[in-house]
Amino acid sequence: MKYESAIDIESVTAIDIHTHVEADDHHHTSLDTELLDASAGYFRAQVPRTPTVADLAAYYRERNMAAVIFTVDATTALGGHPPVSSEEIAEQAAEHNDVLIPFGSVDPRNPAEAVSRIHGLATDYGVRGMKFHPSLQGFDPSDPTYYPIYEACAEHGLVTLFHTGQTGIGAGLPGGRGIKLRYSDPMLLDDVAADFPQLTMILAHPSVPWADASISIATHKANVFIDLSGWSPKYFPPQLTRAIGSMLKEKTLFGSDFPLITPERWIRDFEQLEIKPEATPLIMKENAIRVLGL
Repeated sequence: MKYESAIDIESVTAIDIHTHVEADDHHHTSLDTELLDASAGYFRAQVPRTPTVADLAAYYRERNMAAVIFTVDATTALGGHPPVSSEEIAEQAAEHNDVLIPFGSVDPRNPAEAVSRIHGLATDYGVRGMKFHPSLQGFDPSDPTYYPIYEACAEHGLVTLFHTGQTGIGAGLPGGRGIKLRYSDPMLLDDVAADFPQLTMILAHPSVPWADASISIATHKANVFIDLSGWSPKYFPPQLTRAIGSMLKEKTLFGSDFPLITPERWIRDFEQLEIKPEATPLIMKENAIRVLGL
């Protein structure tokens, strides 16, 4: 079944641009146990760490929200550990298309296969975007080796969502399990944004310790947006808090990083920020409607 959105954008209260499918119906998880446990400890998650597509649908339907869902394919970087299937995620999202929006993920370390899968995920399964995590997937996103991947995404009008900044995956483990933070420096993505002006890009998270870089890129490049997931708003860098209520109010998107952070906790803390009232509906829903083409 190919995904087509049936979301009632007038009735949903918010669109969470950043949620994770961490397990399939056969109990296969996207990360190995050590990495799952380390990230759960880092975030002190209060809900089960490995939601399925059905779990996410029920959770967001109960809250009258919509959500973008995805996994991360880091097969090569994780020594052959396969992800949850993006094809299965898209098929199951089609069964819950009143609340869910599927993104795909491919292993960039195998560029030719990645390009082929992007074409298939877009054409046959109807995914709306692609998720990349340069640190976890172990690649420099500015390297031209990976440009055919972005070309394929642009060809199909797919939104590209890139993890930026600190990651809780590998946090607290010796050497961070070999995961290199510098691959998630958003300045590497400025090259991509400049070379692919037709490619819609979202810089995920507040990009700590590079928040100023993300603010600069999103201000400079019309095709670049920022999602606010992965951090409680009370911990946002102050310059980001100022920017999202003013010059970036049409360039920032609500995201929780569920199951690592719940939307309830995020919204509760966001309401304590001194954000201009006119910016809130843009951030919570209207910008996402425009970016996702809903």
